[in-house]
Amino acid sequence: MNVTRYLSPTVKQALAAGKMAFVGGPRQVGKTTLALSLLGPEANEQHPAYFNWDDPRAAARLRRVELPAHEPLLVCDEVHKYARWRNLLKGIYDTEKSFRRIVVTGSARLDYYRKGGDSLANRYRHFRLHPFSLREVDPAPSASHLEALLQFGGFPEPLLRQDVTEHRIWQRDRLARVVREDLRDLERVREVSLVEQLVDLLPERVGTPLSIANLRQDLEVDHKTVDRWLTILENMYVCFRLPPFGSPRIRAVKKEKKLYLWDWSAVADPGARFENLVACQLLKYCHWVEDTEGFRMELRYLRDTDRREVDFVVLRGGRPQFAVECKTGERVISPSVRYAAERTPIPRFYQVHRGDRHYASGKVTVLPFVEFCRELEMP
Repeated sequence: MNVTRYLSPTVKQALAAGKMAFVGGPRQVGKTTLALSLLGPEANEQHPAYFNWDDPRAAARLRRVELPAHEPLLVCDEVHKYARWRNLLKGIYDTEKSFRRIVVTGSARLDYYRKGGDSLANRYRHFRLHPFSLREVDPAPSASHLEALLQFGGFPEPLLRQDVTEHRIWQRDRLARVVREDLRDLERVREVSLVEQLVDLLPERVGTPLSIANLRQDLEVDHKTVDRWLTILENMYVCFRLPPFGSPRIRAVKKEKKLYLWDWSAVADPGARFENLVACQLLKYCHWVEDTEGFRMELRYLRDTDRREVDFVVLRGGRPQFAVECKTGERVISPSVRYAAERTPIPRFYQVHRGDRHYASGKVTVLPFVEFCRELEMP
């Protein structure tokens, strides 16, 4: 499998333009591997230009600005754990930007802390690294690639190993580290065990409007607490929620959000797992367009008060670009899709599935998900 990440050319372009490159994303998504690859094909954690703040020796050298000579690129991993990291990077960048480039990597905490001040304004570009998707696995993906992604998820380690037992252990250990370590660093949450229980409750709620009231009853806490915990889990790349798209010509719901997981392989139901994979692919597309082209992108869903629903709507600059409905089998066009196609300003509708049929009817195209990814040239 080709493991060159889709963001590599974009990060190189930002560095060539004289900007620092900040690469954020979930734990174990491959940020450090991507950054090391920029130092050279054989580079590893012992490279003199790689500084991991978790290594006291590297942290001390970086604080003292003891930088390796003749190294045009520095990689600073988890440096945002340092209280004065912005001023440190600003000083290095401002004094050495004519001959040295900087890549900064980190998980949820980097995205969280970089918003806390503007001392680095106009000095960096921020990119969000997502798990592997179909066209990143193979430019000409097949149904077998889709099945591997559905079973093992898109995180590099389990996907590349494709070992069922190791995948199960990896899932358990990753979530434990995310909840206990990132939660401790990001937020003051006393009820860590209840947050872990909330994480356990989420997979069965994927793909349906999320009822915080039901979660509140299960956890025996108040509504605001559950909503705050969900926001924290979103910041830590455990899950994400999609708001509804309120088209004026249908009686659209306005408040209920749908929930999905970054690791769709944790979802047991096959239909919900496939829908979650598609949601992650579309979110990756939206973030890629935002980070590389500067457009404001949104991923939403469409649902009216009569429970007619289309799974996803992609918006650019507030305008709907296309909608996507997920079906595990090769079915006729969904009545909800036909209804929305007639009554909303959404110009294109796709009904994606795991089979072989490919045909169009008016604004609606029914096609395999593999073909959909090729047609839209998604990363």
